[in-house]
Amino acid sequence: MGFNKILFLLLSGAAIHVQAQTSIQQLPVLNAKIQNIKKVDWLLNAQPYIATIYKSENNKEIILSNGLVRRVFTITPNVACIDYSNLINDEQLLRSVKAEARLTINGIDYNVGGLSGQKENAYLRPEWVNKFTKGENDFQFVSFEIKPLTPYLQWKNKFWATNNSQATGKMISFLYEPSVARLSGLQVRVNYELYDGLPLIVKSLSIENKGNKVFKIDRVVNEILGTVEEESAVVGKPEVMKKPHGIYIETNYAFNNAMRYDISDQTTHWKVDSTYTSQVNYDYHTPCLLEVYPVKDPDIELQPGENFKSVRTHELLIDSYDRERRGLAIRKMYATVAPWTTANPIFMHLVSKNDEQVRTAVDQCAATGYEALILSFGSHVNMEDTTATNLQKWKVLADYAHSKGIMIGGYSLFSSRRISDEDDVVDPKTGKPGGAFFGHAPCYGSKWGLGYRDKIKKFYTQTGFDIWENDGPYPGDVCASTTHPGHIGLDDSQWRQMEIQKELYHWLNEKGVYVNAPDWYFLDGTHKIAIGYREVNFSLPRENQKILNRQNIFDGTWEKTASMGWGFVPLTRYHGGGPESVLEPLSEHLKDYDQLMMQYYGAGVQACYRGPRLYDTETTKQTVINVISWYKKYRDILNSDIIHLRRADGRDWDGLLHVNPNLKTKGLVMLYNPLKEKITRTIKVPLYYTGLATSAKLKEKDGDYKSYKLNRNYEVELTCSIEPESYTWFTIE
Repeated sequence: MGFNKILFLLLSGAAIHVQAQTSIQQLPVLNAKIQNIKKVDWLLNAQPYIATIYKSENNKEIILSNGLVRRVFTITPNVACIDYSNLINDEQLLRSVKAEARLTINGIDYNVGGLSGQKENAYLRPEWVNKFTKGENDFQFVSFEIKPLTPYLQWKNKFWATNNSQATGKMISFLYEPSVARLSGLQVRVNYELYDGLPLIVKSLSIENKGNKVFKIDRVVNEILGTVEEESAVVGKPEVMKKPHGIYIETNYAFNNAMRYDISDQTTHWKVDSTYTSQVNYDYHTPCLLEVYPVKDPDIELQPGENFKSVRTHELLIDSYDRERRGLAIRKMYATVAPWTTANPIFMHLVSKNDEQVRTAVDQCAATGYEALILSFGSHVNMEDTTATNLQKWKVLADYAHSKGIMIGGYSLFSSRRISDEDDVVDPKTGKPGGAFFGHAPCYGSKWGLGYRDKIKKFYTQTGFDIWENDGPYPGDVCASTTHPGHIGLDDSQWRQMEIQKELYHWLNEKGVYVNAPDWYFLDGTHKIAIGYREVNFSLPRENQKILNRQNIFDGTWEKTASMGWGFVPLTRYHGGGPESVLEPLSEHLKDYDQLMMQYYGAGVQACYRGPRLYDTETTKQTVINVISWYKKYRDILNSDIIHLRRADGRDWDGLLHVNPNLKTKGLVMLYNPLKEKITRTIKVPLYYTGLATSAKLKEKDGDYKSYKLNRNYEVELTCSIEPESYTWFTIE
């Protein structure tokens, strides 16, 4: 079949029916003029960088480029990536050609695409490629299709967000078919998504069974890259050597309850490459071979007509060792490819015992400017009760909240509970229930688990609730049961449970439901996770909590946007502690209440204000109104990127800077004084990411603007005084 197979090439929005050989003729040529466009910092202005798919002048290569990243594929005699460049700093990431993917089917490994014959693996010369050959048993390239990016998740948003638009760009899909008869009926598509305005490519693949046999899909490696090494060490094991810094990898298969992706990642494997015989490391232990696949293989049986979809590998090119710039790039990726994570409603966590308390809390939210109410853990909402009476009760309360302009949601526990021997996760070591992350937990593939999913869908469909706070499932529990309807056995239990879970997240997003979840499921539709804290710390005195909270905010926003994390403010007793640890009675602790709110809202982070009410007196009510009004006034800049100034240590000032070159208010500085005496400090404020280059105007609170000159490091020196155990802020234009 090869190049003579008919394909459909979508170019410039129109469908063109062409032969595969002639289709490449339709692509524009990437010439020197296009490649030499004037560069601007994409973190300040991403608009010039438009995803385009080109051809080479010799018509043998397909080139993905948006001015920030370039990836080049030769398509003859098979598809292989021969160039992967960071155009921001002119860094080549690739040193050798590898397969485009590798599949283990019925226990046998097969390459998808790729070429062999490279003898020197430290670097790749373009003229070598013509001498490379394809493998006899490899999946062979048939055709390709180009089309605009389509949303991975159909997100319907009802909440305030910094980004309400889905990402744009181009996707190319390479179609492969097997070269061995025993795999007849299988088709593999390897997809590359190139994004506008980001040095990002997302890679995924699908396997479709168009035959009449069942195939066991054991392992799916959807990315293999022979990358340039990070360091040159004569001795050293791969686990202690540095991994390449120039590429950040994240997939939508992560869980570990760590509240951080790098610890939650289940798919990124930096390996040694024994074919790289000219490396400096004496034992060939340099970790310079990237493979992406789940640690626990899918191990599914692909039925006729079924389509397997791999993890989605996000490959973000990093142009600096600077921690802040790296974090800004990752945060920009989330805001673009997962725009639902930028939604950030102002919510209260209500502890309720009856319906009247819900109505009272709704009224208080409406009176103070809050936007949402979440019935917290320990409240009287039960989403598993799908009787007509219960559904009608909560629909009436949801309608009441909506009539006041308040969204409503609730907490539901999945894990950390025992259901039954028939429905719980079965420990493969003992063959008995147990062995889950928290000892006992239901299996999502059990009859109860599937019923739980259906009950949640019914509850949200019937009641009109807007927010779902889900406690669990927790990290990738495997299940050895062979009687659960949602999976066959131990081998496929993790993958199938994750599929069930992700489908529910997608469904909720399509209904406009906001999702708080306990693990790193952002790329499949969850909106918020805990910012990271120790729960028992909220039993400590309020004085401790204030500093600890600022530390948590500072540490939890390097790679998460502010809207992706939630904090905690115990209005009433939580995990112990005495009167010194809580805010009730609120009117007696107004200074602490005000500052705890300002710390979170001043960082753009929502907290769970957990208790039965937001205010107890008119003075308390006005305090809450003042903070919420201030937050809404500066909401755009407070939800913009964070630059970390100084971490709270209780010894001196600490603070954050928000920046956004696209706003009139281009920056906002939040500063805190934990000391018991007034302080005056001169602080260097870095303004590069505000987009300001020569001068800036700064204003403290509602004072007058003062002009400052930026130094050669794009900084201004700001001298300010802060009252004891208090805070201040400056806006920047």
